[in-house]
Order: sequence, then C-alpha cells, then structure tokens
Amino acid sequence: MNAVNYDERMRALISEGKGGKLLLHSCCAPCSSYCLKETAKAFRVTVFYYNPNLDCEAEYVKRKSEQLRFLRETGYADFLDCDYSPEEFAEAVEGYEQEPEGGARCSRCFRLRLEKTARAAKAGGFDYFGTTLTVSPLKNAALINEIGYELQDLYGVKYLPSDFKKRGGYYESVALSKQYGLYRQNYCGCVYSQRK
Repeated sequence: MNAVNYDERMRALISEGKGGKLLLHSCCAPCSSYCLKETAKAFRVTVFYYNPNLDCEAEYVKRKSEQLRFLRETGYADFLDCDYSPEEFAEAVEGYEQEPEGGARCSRCFRLRLEKTARAAKAGGFDYFGTTLTVSPLKNAALINEIGYELQDLYGVKYLPSDFKKRGGYYESVALSKQYGLYRQNYCGCVYSQRK
C-alpha cells in the first residue's frame, strides 16, 4: 500500500487558489514560519495558539510573544490566543506519562490540540483548520493527518492536510527563524520531552 502524500494534497488546494479562511494551530513561531509563508499564498490565515502541553507558563508566554512578533513583522496572519491551561494537557495524557517520546502520549497531545482547533474553527466560521506540527521531522505527519481527517468528519470543518517538512520545509523554517531572530527551543515543550 502506498503512503498518502499529504504535502501533495495541500499543494493541490493551494494551487486551486480557492482558499478561504484557515485556522492554523501553531506550536511556536519557528515552526509556523514556513507554514505561514506557504498557506498565506491561498488562505486568509488566523494563527490559533493553543499549547497546554508547555511545561510552564514562562515558556508559554515566551513562545507566544515570539509568535506575535513574527506575525507583526510579516503580516502573514491574524492571531487567536487561548489561555495557558496545563490541566487540560495533564488530563489528556494521564496514565501515559511514561510513554516514550513519539508514542501514545504524543498522539493524545496531538488530538487534544487539533480538536480544540477544529471546535474553534467551527465556532468561528472558518473554512479549514490545520496545524504546523507536521513541519517537525520528529512528529508523525501521517498520524497527525489521520486525526485531522477524523475531526473534519466530527466537526464538519474541512481539514487542511499537510506534511510541511517535505521539499525542505523544515530547513526553510530553520532559515526563517535565523532571519527573524526567533527564539528556537530545543524540546517540544512538555515536561516529558525534556527527559529525552
């Protein structure tokens, strides 16, 4: 069985140029940089900053301020914030704390953040929802997209498939981070990823 090319699916939507309103979940400014550069070609993008997985409020605020600075400097998107709510992450991963990085705990975290994005997209009248998480070479893009499609069916808002790391997307995000002097963290953000 051939693997699904999620990047190709996204490119087809972008090249159609129909666009519409996209609510794009972002974990941080560095990851969002390339993703916004690409999606802003076809969509009116709003960044949805929902990251209850971050290990402390100081890290949350630091990443959020960098996200806002990047948006101000580029004009790529509007911004929709959520309050820092670590209890939502703790509840979602309860019992999975000892799972290895990239395992079942991470899939629960992906679902938590994507579901909140899908609900917000439906409530806000967006045409699409998506996430920047697939830009990371450490994240399972196939799993993230499977979750996105499940939530599309559940909430009735189209999911934007992606594998932003393809075609050098991850490396371009690194270059854009350097260009804009963005704070680039060395762990996903949760306390469990710091163990590794």
